[in-house]
Amino acid sequence: MGTEIERKFLVRDPTILSGSTGTRYQQGYLSTDPARTVRVRRAGEHAFLTIKGESHGAARAEFEYAIPPADVDALLALCPGPIIEKTRHRIDHAGRTWEVDVFDGDNAGLIVAEVEIPDVDATVEVPDWAGEEVTTDPRYYNANLSAHPFSTWGAPTDESPVRAE
Repeated sequence: MGTEIERKFLVRDPTILSGSTGTRYQQGYLSTDPARTVRVRRAGEHAFLTIKGESHGAARAEFEYAIPPADVDALLALCPGPIIEKTRHRIDHAGRTWEVDVFDGDNAGLIVAEVEIPDVDATVEVPDWAGEEVTTDPRYYNANLSAHPFSTWGAPTDESPVRAE
């Protein structure tokens, strides 16, 4: 069984991406049941089907399979709700690769960084450009962003993420 263990943070300083080129992603959800999420994703020229189990803190079961890129549009058309659109950048910091997602479409203005770790107790040196940790906040799960896009969250408050310009 595959296991994904990651921590997720809002990005407080998007200038970290200056000069970085990322990969375009589109993804939709065939199932958003918290016990089993089924995602279809286009990542650049590649396509994947991913099944994830229920989150337990920073960990959950994950199985990902390459699918024919020609199938991805038909599968995305089966997904309810808006399709997640984002550009993923990879930033190295303190021996780990951080994936920084700059969302577009209905989630424009949201920038989230994730770092995968080998176990739940692994120490992570959080970079200065990262802000509040949102690992266990379900609002920031991509499946939830599909059903409840960032653009519908209302006016920013003191607890809102930094909105990208």
